[in-house]
Amino acid sequence: MQSTRDIRSPSGGIGKGSGTAPLALLVVEGAAALRAVYQSVLTRAGHAVTAVATGHEALAVLASRLPDLILLDLKLPNENGLEVVSSIRSRYPDARIIVMASDGSVSLAVEAMRAGAHDFLVKPFDESRFLAAVESAVSSEHRPTRPVRHDHPSGPGDLFLGSSASMSRVFERIKSVAPSMASVFITGESGTGKELCAQAIHESSARAGGPFVPLNCGAIPQDLLESEVFGHVKGSFTGAIADKAGAAVAADGGTLFLDEICEMEIGLQTKLLRFLQTSTVQPVGATKPRKVNVRIICATNRDPMEEVRRGRFREDLYYRLYVVPIHMPPLRDRGNDVIEIAEAALARFAAEEGRQFDGLDDDVRTLFRRLHWPGNVRQLLNVIRNVVVLNSGGKVSLGMLPFEMVHDIETLPVEATPADPIRIEPGPDDLIGRPLAEIERLVIEATISRYGGSVPKAARVLDVSPSTLYRKLESWSGRKG
Repeated sequence: MQSTRDIRSPSGGIGKGSGTAPLALLVVEGAAALRAVYQSVLTRAGHAVTAVATGHEALAVLASRLPDLILLDLKLPNENGLEVVSSIRSRYPDARIIVMASDGSVSLAVEAMRAGAHDFLVKPFDESRFLAAVESAVSSEHRPTRPVRHDHPSGPGDLFLGSSASMSRVFERIKSVAPSMASVFITGESGTGKELCAQAIHESSARAGGPFVPLNCGAIPQDLLESEVFGHVKGSFTGAIADKAGAAVAADGGTLFLDEICEMEIGLQTKLLRFLQTSTVQPVGATKPRKVNVRIICATNRDPMEEVRRGRFREDLYYRLYVVPIHMPPLRDRGNDVIEIAEAALARFAAEEGRQFDGLDDDVRTLFRRLHWPGNVRQLLNVIRNVVVLNSGGKVSLGMLPFEMVHDIETLPVEATPADPIRIEPGPDDLIGRPLAEIERLVIEATISRYGGSVPKAARVLDVSPSTLYRKLESWSGRKG
């Protein structure tokens, strides 16, 4: 399967200055990573793009608007791409379609052309070939006259995009590593899109037809994590009422994504290392191991080498997993990507909620570029969702942003500049005059909230034991009662 890097080039491809008039394009691609890259390349070339994952979604879009051109992958989830082409052409004879496929056989090309395709692209193809095919497929006399509205929701993978240099490096690394069996270690702050990166690697690999199984090691109690990873047999422990395969077996033939790998306790790390060395799984309580064929991708929001130095992560496991590193950059370091993601999310969420928004006004764009975004892309998506849910439509202005954000904006120092990221956090003035016990509670609750409700993570940041925080939370809850 084509990788995400195959259509990216240092020159950036054809842009608005090339003389090509902007087109209204519909991309139909089942792989979320490729769908995101196609959309990014075409948008940078000046075109308006709607991207969907299935033929059914494509027909839903076409029911309300006919784009200038449809780019359709022949390998769609649970669908025959050629049948989708025929269905589109039978309903919309004026539709112009370019089909894409990894199978470059003449017979398949002939079938696609007979079904009504205008052109046929064999994966992998480079960016210049991609854009040239789009340009040549649509001439002015062939453009449909129906009005075009780009308000159809896209899948979650469509938000894995960006034109910044740092994201271009990520896409290039994905392209390089996807065809191999090498373990990949993804690092980055919470909310930067580490799981989407892992999905992109999987979907761009020869294992794309197999399962992608994500497992968050930080969200599962340590005493149950071994069972979740390796499975168990009935009766092996209290509560084991039936056999369970486990994530490693479920990912057989595909990819196992271990998120927050540094949360795994040392004892289980030893068993994971044995699994990586032997490719065998022995469920809890089982007497015989089972061979599996799994590719491992892992991720953490910590510095893994620092965890090794502190004795919290096995050094041999680190070197076994840390074969190809990929670092997901924080949103504050991605320049104009924040606007690209915000506008894509706005269009998607507005379509889901049945609202009509007209983009971001200049003040919001300026603010978004300046913000520190401690929650990264996840925080940005929450802000956009808040705007869409609480407002009827129009151009997004500062007054539509969440109250907490607007309040902090109003108290910003005048000397703040676009080059200085703004950290939306409580300042010391908010704590002056409060009792020490109240300050302690505010800081603890704010820290727990910052780390998604995770008491162990908050405890590490505050340099106390989790049991200390649990006791304090319990005492505060008792006072409320």
